Amino acid sequence: MDDLKAVLATVQGYFDALYDGSVEGFRSVFHPEAQLFTSEAGNTAALGMDAYMERVAGRASPASRNDPRFDEVVSATIASPTTAHVRVRDALLPNRFVDELLLVKFAGGWKIVCKSWAFDNGKPAA
Repeated sequence: MDDLKAVLATVQGYFDALYDGSVEGFRSVFHPEAQLFTSEAGNTAALGMDAYMERVAGRASPASRNDPRFDEVVSATIASPTTAHVRVRDALLPNRFVDELLLVKFAGGWKIVCKSWAFDNGKPAA
């Protein structure tokens, strides 16, 4: 149960960084060599952390626009003593997303090592 709490704390840090548009926040929850993937609307992207942080730094944060938060943990599975999978829903309005987060437990705690995202067409924005 302690691992689940720690994984969910990492995911909460992810939600906070997403809402605040915080590069530092993302760097605290992602492994420095994490990879991020999508293939939405014919736009395939495979990003390392530096490229993703450039995106984050170059866009307005939901907090700066006073957007409502849409943070939801859909499922969380501790697959082994050192791996976990968490499916979440979140938003960068007007888009809503489903994110698949893979986490690994390192000496310093749980870190997101891979993220894939897709549009959440089942949940209308605002």
